[in-house]
Amino acid sequence: MMQYSPEEWLQLGRAAFLVFSFLLAALAFRAWRRAAHRQGEQAATQHAETLRRLQDLDGALAAATALIGQLTESLERLTRADATGTRPSGYPIAIRLARGGATAAELVSTCGISSSEADLVCRLHGAPRVAHA
Repeated sequence: MMQYSPEEWLQLGRAAFLVFSFLLAALAFRAWRRAAHRQGEQAATQHAETLRRLQDLDGALAAATALIGQLTESLERLTRADATGTRPSGYPIAIRLARGGATAAELVSTCGISSSEADLVCRLHGAPRVAHA
């Protein structure tokens, strides 16, 4: 059996330590790369989700812009109609409906008059109420 000198034992120990250190560094590097890959996938997923939400917001913004445009046009049309005095009145229709027995709520929804106006039309032109004895 061969006997090693203390210097040879030290060299063998150094070699074993270097091999062990290299393997440990390789494992740590591999774990670091896996973690970096997972973080990259998470970032890509978050990026895709953010893009999807931005597209949803863009669609909602476009719809809101279109609605604001329609409301602006309606307001301008009503303003012009008020200025020229050609605004269509719902009173004749409300009077006919009240005579037919329509409620104030029906007049508000049908004729576009306020609830107090509808109450007045019902009182003035509605069918007379019979008091129960």
